[in-house]
Amino acid sequence: MGYIAELRKLVGHRPLILPGAVVMVFNEKDELLLQLRSDGGWGLPGGLMELGESLEETARREVQEETGLIVGSLQLEGVFSGSEYYLKVANGDELYSVTTVYSTREYEGILKIDDCESIDLKFFRLDNLPKELQLGYLKYIQAYINQKKHLVQY
Repeated sequence: MGYIAELRKLVGHRPLILPGAVVMVFNEKDELLLQLRSDGGWGLPGGLMELGESLEETARREVQEETGLIVGSLQLEGVFSGSEYYLKVANGDELYSVTTVYSTREYEGILKIDDCESIDLKFFRLDNLPKELQLGYLKYIQAYINQKKHLVQY
């Protein structure tokens, strides 16, 4: 049983602050890898931190578990937290996520769908993201796009 499952046994559905990480994986065509998640909608590969892990280790583990890819260097893109990142999941658990967002263009391996958390994996152009992209992930991606536009202006 994982850390969060054990913690939930103690606190029930009460709100928790949970740290995690996601990775924006880009291919050579500058397309972004998205995962059609079993819990609904498209999102970025990633998940919650386990005891003893760094956020970067969390990002690497989650990408490998959910996509089969091993990522190389990771670029920190931002940390997202606050009241707008409150979630109440289908089972009634409440949480405030603190999500560290990384990007990479370095990866190896072959895409492999994790049957537990994924339905599909696909690369998308940033100007043609799926309509079913979950709002939280859209915020991370939009912040990345805005930052890149800002850098180009200088």
